Amino acid sequence: MSGQTNVAGLSLRNVNKTRWIAITGLFMALNIAMSSFGVPVPGGHLYLCDIVICTAALLLDPVAAFLVGGLGSFLGDLIFYPLPMFVSLFTHGIQALVISLFARKGAKLGGKKYFVYSLIGTIVGAIIMVTGYTLGKTFVYATFEYAMIKLPFEIAQAVLGVVGSLLLVFRLGLGKVLRRFGPY
Repeated sequence: MSGQTNVAGLSLRNVNKTRWIAITGLFMALNIAMSSFGVPVPGGHLYLCDIVICTAALLLDPVAAFLVGGLGSFLGDLIFYPLPMFVSLFTHGIQALVISLFARKGAKLGGKKYFVYSLIGTIVGAIIMVTGYTLGKTFVYATFEYAMIKLPFEIAQAVLGVVGSLLLVFRLGLGKVLRRFGPY
């Protein structure tokens, strides 16, 4: 038995390559789709792509998580709003990678530790996302003030990603659904 009870605990060498590509591509497409529109709020928009990025990072290995978060966000920005695409590539890529590493550690420990490590990972990922976008916007738009104006929206989007992904994976059982497709 290779310990394939937790989706986040699997390594690339145990993965069915076709399923890995398909599931990674599906999450990447969801990320691109969710970055194409935002929920209007007073003074800006909230984008739902963080829910997809954090969910994918909780369920997938670090390489797949980086591809979904970084490359998916890069492509979404390239298509819809290219100015911050490199900020998205690095910020969401590192965010997803860190979350995936935490989730994998928790999955190996099993039980409630999977949730605790996933919670810690998503919070650390949220901090990475908020910091990365704040610094990135400072350089992309060449003004610290603009970055500070958008800071509350970055924080709200990060919180939405943390809460939404944890609900999808642990409360609604998305990990169990994914495991039904066989060893991933």
